[in-house]
Amino acid sequence: MAIAEVTVIPIGTGDTSLSGYVAEMQRILEQRSGAIRYQLTPMSTILEGDLAELLETIRQLHESPFAAGAGRVSTSIKIDDRRDRPSSMEQKMRSVAEKLQQSSPDDSRS
Repeated sequence: MAIAEVTVIPIGTGDTSLSGYVAEMQRILEQRSGAIRYQLTPMSTILEGDLAELLETIRQLHESPFAAGAGRVSTSIKIDDRRDRPSSMEQKMRSVAEKLQQSSPDDSRS
């Protein structure tokens, strides 16, 4: 299972507010929720699922601002595609939390 972070920035919209574009992209994500999982953040969206499904979803997200009248769209994508063992958004967060609960190397110097 792959995890992707995507940021879609409409350019040439004539307005500094982008929430309408974000809302439309959320509608796309809701329609694809059977194929992928997603988490909206203040600066981007995290997607989880089969790589082919993620790429199709990202394509749809990229096209959405054009359909709404944007003259230009800049999309940034980061993909973490781990195939040696199962991975998920929750698993990655749990792994960090577990490490935080372990004593740090500096604790032994006290």
